[in-house]
Amino acid sequence: MSDNSTKTASLQPGAETALYLSDDWFDPIEAGLRDRVREFIQEMIEGELEEALSRPRYARRPTPPAANAGRPTGISGHRHGHRSRSLTGTFGRVDVAVPRARLDTADGKTIEWKSKALRSYQRRTKQADALIAGSYLAGTNTRRVRRALSAVFGGAVSKDTVSRVWRKVKGDWDGWNVRSLTAEPIVRLILDGTVVRVRLDRKATSIALLVVLGVRENGQKVLLAVKNMGGETRQAWRAVLDDLVKRGLRKPEFLIVDGGSGLEQALATLWGDVPTQRCTVHKHRNLLAHAPPRLHEEVSADYTDMIYATSPTEIEHRRRAFIRKWRLKCKAVADSLEEAGDRLFTFTRLPPSQWKSARTTNAIERLHEEFKRRIKTQTVLPSAETAAMLFWALLAAGQIVMRKVDGWQTLTQHLADNPIDLAA
Repeated sequence: MSDNSTKTASLQPGAETALYLSDDWFDPIEAGLRDRVREFIQEMIEGELEEALSRPRYARRPTPPAANAGRPTGISGHRHGHRSRSLTGTFGRVDVAVPRARLDTADGKTIEWKSKALRSYQRRTKQADALIAGSYLAGTNTRRVRRALSAVFGGAVSKDTVSRVWRKVKGDWDGWNVRSLTAEPIVRLILDGTVVRVRLDRKATSIALLVVLGVRENGQKVLLAVKNMGGETRQAWRAVLDDLVKRGLRKPEFLIVDGGSGLEQALATLWGDVPTQRCTVHKHRNLLAHAPPRLHEEVSADYTDMIYATSPTEIEHRRRAFIRKWRLKCKAVADSLEEAGDRLFTFTRLPPSQWKSARTTNAIERLHEEFKRRIKTQTVLPSAETAAMLFWALLAAGQIVMRKVDGWQTLTQHLADNPIDLAA
């Protein structure tokens, strides 16, 4: 009996290595360019060896002093054949013949000559590694990278290659985690957490990523810390903050937080006297959680009118009206607003040009959204450390660019002494 079933292109044999829609699509420009690349690499390494030996290939005597100015004189070694090496770069994959040589040493022995341009065991250029890592950061998982980059690398990149490249990034990640913060002119901190799913002990487990953004004196946002923790507890946040202080972070002038109790407690013991703004978006969600669905639209309208009023006096007036109205209509909503206290309105002590950036933790929320969009193809990340490292790498690689905060020109101005009157 004949089998008339069909398979998708991605499941057909050779689908991953097919470079073109048709097998007879020969591009003489690409072929010629890669031949020239091979010749150029070989000539560059040959030139490097000639400089080390102070003589060109097949020469029996050193290069004359006039033509060898600045180089050591005398024959310092001898050639002994070539070694075939495969190199993958943004130009594709090429096989080059690398010359071999033995260099004389001062003690009368010889050592193997090593090229500085093409390091021992190097199989890819740095730009190729950057392209592979960039495709991974863009949301392509390790099993799909070969198809995504096959046209460039000729099928020379496997999921294992991507994993090895990613492990190289870990060295930069480790250095970033211990860097000194003494010279960072940080005046404001934004703190929030997000939940991601990772594989722990062969099981999918939810963990918290605790993120700290700093705002420099010139208004530029900068990532200061991202740590994987079991949750957003007081102990977890205190460990993150203590590490920042240990590395030289100076006391900030203003804090923006999500309102979680663990973070509030950690900050109270470390920087209890620093003005703190509770995120108005998080509080909005809390209010809606205390109201029946049919009242959500009305609660949102009243809350928005209050938070986005144009002056502290108007905010104070609308807050009193909000409390009076919702005490009668839905007391749980009024109680939730009063629970936030004056920390929900600390932004009114800043110049109005800063209100937009100081009201919420949206700077981190946007990073969370972009981070989750990039990892949605993976569902579960391989480890907790990978989650934190991937979050950092998206910023370090320029995949996500943070701009200056709104109203950065007035960051040097002091906060007003008197917050709004909370007496309802």
